[in-house]
Amino acid sequence: MATASYLRKWALLGGVIGVIAGLGAVAFFETLKVGTRLFLHLLAGFNTPTALAEGGNLGSSGFTRPWALPLVVGLGGLLAGLLVYRFAPEAEGHGTDAAIHAVNENPRGIGLRAVLVKFVASAITIGSGGSGGREGPTAQISAGFGSLLARFCNLSPADGRIAVSVGIGSGIGAIFKAPLGGAVLAAEIVYRDDIEVEALLPAIIASGVSYAVFGAFEGYTPIFGYARAYHLEPLQLVWFAGIGILCGLIGLLYARGFYGISGLFDRLGVTRYVKPAIGGLMVGSMALAIPEVLGTGYGWVQESLGRASLLHMSLAIVLLLPFARILATGLSIGSGGSGGVFGPGIVIGAFTGAGVWRLLEPFAPGVPHDPATFVIVGMMACFGSISRAPIAVMLMVAEMTGSLEVLAPAMIAVGIATLIVRRSDATIYRSQLRTRNDSAAHRLQFGLPLLANVTVAEVMAPLRVVLHAQRPVSEGLRQLREAGLPGGPVVDAGAVFLGTATVAAVENAVTVEPGMALGRLADVTAPTVQATAALDVALEALGATAESWVTVTDSGDHAVGIFNASRLIIGYRRALAANTERLSKLAGNAVPVELCVHAGAEAAGRAIRDAGLPVGTIVVTVERDGALLFADGATVLEPGDLVSALARPDGVGAVRQKLEGGNGLGAPPTKRVIDGEG
Repeated sequence: MATASYLRKWALLGGVIGVIAGLGAVAFFETLKVGTRLFLHLLAGFNTPTALAEGGNLGSSGFTRPWALPLVVGLGGLLAGLLVYRFAPEAEGHGTDAAIHAVNENPRGIGLRAVLVKFVASAITIGSGGSGGREGPTAQISAGFGSLLARFCNLSPADGRIAVSVGIGSGIGAIFKAPLGGAVLAAEIVYRDDIEVEALLPAIIASGVSYAVFGAFEGYTPIFGYARAYHLEPLQLVWFAGIGILCGLIGLLYARGFYGISGLFDRLGVTRYVKPAIGGLMVGSMALAIPEVLGTGYGWVQESLGRASLLHMSLAIVLLLPFARILATGLSIGSGGSGGVFGPGIVIGAFTGAGVWRLLEPFAPGVPHDPATFVIVGMMACFGSISRAPIAVMLMVAEMTGSLEVLAPAMIAVGIATLIVRRSDATIYRSQLRTRNDSAAHRLQFGLPLLANVTVAEVMAPLRVVLHAQRPVSEGLRQLREAGLPGGPVVDAGAVFLGTATVAAVENAVTVEPGMALGRLADVTAPTVQATAALDVALEALGATAESWVTVTDSGDHAVGIFNASRLIIGYRRALAANTERLSKLAGNAVPVELCVHAGAEAAGRAIRDAGLPVGTIVVTVERDGALLFADGATVLEPGDLVSALARPDGVGAVRQKLEGGNGLGAPPTKRVIDGEG
C-alpha cells in the first residue's frame, strides 16, 4: 500500500473509509433515536420536534412529568460520565477536536475503545436531552477507522494524516447529508487559516461514498428539506452584513463561553463522572422554561425556517435561545459529557438569523417575507466563522437546506463574521493549528529539505532487543534492563511488528501479573517507519511518538532496526556535507564551513541577522545540544552551537572570527562526535 500509485491508493482507501463512515453514521443515527425514545419519551414524557427529513414531527406542546425532566437529563450525564471515565477518559468532550488532535499529533493514535465509548456515551448524553451534536461521535468513528487503516496498512505519517482527515470529513458529511461540504471540511478543519490540500481529492471520494451509504438507509432528502427559491435584492446585503457582524460576535461568545464553563467544571472539586450529571441537572432545569435547549435542536431549527411557525414562537425565546444554547452546550459537553459542538453551533446561528428577521420584518425595507434566508445565513456565518472552516460550513448548510442560491448573499455575512473571529484568533476547535507552517510535519518538509536525500536504511541502528509477544513480561523486563533501553518493539512468532512496550509499562505489568504475555502490552498505535523511507518521513514519525525512538520495518512489517534522534543527526549531517559540497561546486566561490560558537565571541548571544557575518554568508543549519534548529535570521546563537554555513573564500576568516573570537586564524574547530547507538 505504501508504494501504490496515488490514484489507486486513495480510490481504494477513500472508498473503504467512505463505506465505514456511512455505516457508522447510520449506526449512530439509529442508536441516538433509540436513546432519545428511551430517555426523553418514555422516562421524561417529552418529545422534541424533528427536522423534515427525520419525520417533521412537531413534538410535545407541554410537559406531562416536568419533575422528571431534570432527573432524566442528569441521569444521562451520570451514565455517560461513568462510561467515559471508567473505560476511556480520552472520549470526554467533543469528538471532532480529538480527531483533529490525532491528525496533528499521531494519526495512528485513535484507539478502538475510545471510539466505542464515544459512540455509546454520546447517544446517552444527547438522547437524554443534553445539548450536543451528533457529528462529533460520527467523526470519531470514521476518523478512528482511518487511524486503524494507518496502522493496518502501515501508511506513512503523511498518508495517515490524510486518512484521519478524510474520516472526519466523510463522517460529518454523511450524518448531515452534505457530501461536498464534508469533503471540503476534511481539508479545511485541521487548520485555522490554511487548507490541507492533499486531503481534498481523497475526501471527495470518501464523502461521496459515505453519503451514498447513509442515504441508502436514511434517504437523500436534505435534513431541513428544500428552502423556497430565493431572489437577491441589493438592499438585503445591508441586513446580511449586519447578520455577519452579530454572528461573528456570538460565535466568539460561543467559543469563550463553552471553554469558560469547561474550565469551571475542571476546577469543581467533585468526582469527574459526577460533573456531567451536575451539568445535566442544570440543563434539564433550564429546559422547563426553554425546552429548545434539549437534544440536537434540529426540529426547532426546522420551525424557524417557516414564517408561520417562527411567528408562533415567543419573541423572547427566539432572542434568548442563542445564549441559552451556548450555556446548555457548555453544561452538557463542557462538563465532561460526550457529543459534538457543530450541531449546537448550527442551532445558535439559526436563531441568531431568526432573531434578526423577527426584529426587522415588521418595518425594515428589503427584509424577505420568509425567514428562511436569514436563518440559513445565520447558520453559515455563526459556525462557519468560529469553526474556522467557512467554506465547508457554507456548503454544508446549503446542502442541508437545499438552498445553493443563498450562497451568494451568505458570502457577505460569512466573510464579515470570519474576519471578526480571526482578529481575536478564537476557534471552537482548540486542536487546530494556525497554518501548515505550524505543523511539525510540514515544517520539517519545508525547513529541512535535505532529509529527503537520505533513507532510513542508511542510518538506522540495529535492533538490540526484540520482545516476543508470547514471552512473559518478566523476561521482557530483564531484557530491557540488561540492555539499558527505555523500551522495544514487540513482534509475533514471525517477527512481524505488533507494537511497542516501554520499561514503565512492563514494570507495572510485572508487579500485577508476572506471567502476562508481552503481546498484551503492545501499543498498537505506536508509529513506525519503513527502511526505504526518507529521513523527512522518519522524522515525522519520530515526532508523532511520546518516546525517543521508533521501530523501523521492512516491506513485510518485520522489525529490522531503530531510528532515533542521534541517527537523524548522523543522516542530516551526511546529507548536509554532500549538499554543501555540491553547492560549493555549483557556486564556484563558496566554501562550506562548520564552526562552534565560543563564549565571548561577537556572535554569541546575537541573532544571526545581527551577528555581523560577512556579506554572502549563508547559515545552513545550527546544531544545539544534539538537536537541529530551524534557523532563520532571528535565531539567537549561543555558546556551544555548531554552525554549518557557506561562505566566500575571502570571508572564511571573518566568519571564524565572529563565531569563535580571536583573529579568525586559529586552528580548525573541534567537531563533536554524535553517539550513533540505537
